Parts: sequence; structure tokens; C-alpha cells
Amino acid sequence: MGVISNGTTLLDAGALDSGIATGDTVLIKTLTASNSATLTFHHGTSSVVLNNTYSIYRFVFINCHPITNDVKLQFQANAVDASGFNETITSVFFQARHQEDNSPVGNLGATANRDQAQGTGFQSLNYDSGSANDEGVSGSLTIFNPSDTTFVKHFISRLINYGQDSEAADCFVSGYINTTSAIDEIQFKFDSGNIDSGTIKLYGIK
Repeated sequence: MGVISNGTTLLDAGALDSGIATGDTVLIKTLTASNSATLTFHHGTSSVVLNNTYSIYRFVFINCHPITNDVKLQFQANAVDASGFNETITSVFFQARHQEDNSPVGNLGATANRDQAQGTGFQSLNYDSGSANDEGVSGSLTIFNPSDTTFVKHFISRLINYGQDSEAADCFVSGYINTTSAIDEIQFKFDSGNIDSGTIKLYGIK
């Protein structure tokens, strides 16, 4: 069944006509956590696109709530046909924090224990999120040219979390996945315990 407006086909058998403008940002996939150990986006699985269709991919985190207190949302990647989520990463992490009782005021600085220097672990994206009902993590992670086979894969993220110390933490992470192989799989998890609830959306940017 199609949808036609003024002689122009908009939808045909549920698919958007190729001539219809969709804007520069295209929603690819939404994953919703429900006491989930991990959320994984893998090209070619469950309608996920993570290849050279787009040169920029953005993951958006919406109210990701941990089961465990004082934890960090993390990510890692697999190259095509690889497994283990242990690609080599070099990164830098800095954050600004402000507590509800007005201390510390304007606390801004690097957090070296969340950096990686040619590490193969999961990369932390936030400071410390609490597990109370009003706590959690939101923000975004952008990866550039993940399917390129000449250069390393740059990424940048910004997350805000309500921390276990009753504070707002504005967290910035950037770096690169040090491989010239194409990346086609990204996984997210907390460093301890499951993802109680929350949504991660994957967008392709033209």
C-alpha cells in the first residue's frame, strides 16, 4: 500500500520514496535497555547501518540509568570480523563538576584515570553516575568515518550525569580507535552492573 500526495509517492510498501528529503541526520536504530548487561550496534544486524553509508555516526544516550551505584558508561568497538571488543584506544577525559551544596565551585580538570594510552579496555564516557531513581546519564558520542581503511577512527563525546555525590558532572572525552581497519560494531555498558533503563539512538549524518 502506498501513500500519494498531489501525485507524488511518499511511501510505497512502507518504504520512504528515494526522492523525499529526509534532512542531514537520519535515525538508524533505537535500542532500549531493560536490565541489560550491554547494548550493541552491529552493522547488518537488526537493521543497523554502520558502514560507509555515512561518514559521521552519532549515538545519543537518553536517561541511561544504572543498577549499580558509582559507575561509568563505557564503549568499545570491533573491527569487521573481529570479536572481543578490545580495539586499541588513545583518549583524553576532562570534566566540570558542581555539587548541590555549592561545592566544589567550578571544579574543572582532567581525570587521568579515565584516559587510555594505547589501551584495549572499554572507554569511560562519564564521571560517576549514581543509581538512585533521580540519577543517570545523558549525552552523545560521535564517531568519524568508522568504515575508512586508511586512517584511525576519531571520536568525541559529551555526557552529563547526576553523580552519586549529588553533583552535576559535565564530561568530555575525545580520542581515536587506533586501527585502519573498518569498524562495524560498537558496544555500550556500565563498568559494573547492568543498564537498568534508558535509550541509545544511532544516527547517520550525511
